[in-house]
Amino acid sequence: MKQRLWAEALGTFFLFATVVGSGIMAEQLAGGSTAVALIGNTLATAAMLFVLIAMLGPVSGAHFNPALSLVMRLRGDCCWQGLAATIAVQLGAGVLGVWCAHAMFGLPVLQVSQHLRAGPGQWLGEFVATFGLVATILLTLRHRPAAVPASVALYIAAAYWFTSSTSFANPAITLARSISDTFAGIAPGSVPGFIAAQFAGALAAHFAVRGLLED
Repeated sequence: MKQRLWAEALGTFFLFATVVGSGIMAEQLAGGSTAVALIGNTLATAAMLFVLIAMLGPVSGAHFNPALSLVMRLRGDCCWQGLAATIAVQLGAGVLGVWCAHAMFGLPVLQVSQHLRAGPGQWLGEFVATFGLVATILLTLRHRPAAVPASVALYIAAAYWFTSSTSFANPAITLARSISDTFAGIAPGSVPGFIAAQFAGALAAHFAVRGLLED
C-alpha cells in the first residue's frame, strides 16, 4: 500500500503540474490564439499520461483520478479504506503539482480561478468525457493491457477537442484547477457540476461495459 500511494502521489503531482504548467506556457507562446494554446496543452498532457501510466501502472494502476479509483474499487480492487487513502493522496499531490506549476512560471502560488465553466452542455461534456475514459481503461485492460498507456493518452487528446468542457474527466484535477487562475483553471462555483457529471459518467461506464468484460 505504501508503494501504491507513493506511485499515485508521484503520478498525480506530475500530471497536474503538466496540465497547468503546459497551459501557462501554451498561453504565453500562442500569441492570443486559444486554439494554438489548447493544442500545446493537449499534446503535453497526452504525452505525460503515456509516460506516467507506462511507468507507474504496474505499481498502482496509475489512476490519478478519484472517479476511476472508485470504479476499480467496485470491481474488487483494494478496499474502502485504501480507496479513501488513495483519493486523499490524489487530492494532496494534485494541489502540490498546481502550486509547483505556478512557482515555476513566477506566478503567485495561491490563486483562485475566475474561469466560469458551467451549463448543461459542459456538464454533458464531462459526463461523456469521463464515461469514455473509464470505458477505454476497462476494455483496454481486459483485451489489450499493454496498450493502456497509448489508449488513455490518445483518448484524452481526442476528448480535449470533441467535448465542450475540454475533458477534465477527473474530480481531483477539477478541484486542483479551481485554485489556478490560468488557462487551465475553473471557477470554484463551477466545480460541483463538473464533479457530479464526472462521477455519474464513471459509474455509467462501469455498468455499461460489464457485458463486454465477461469471458
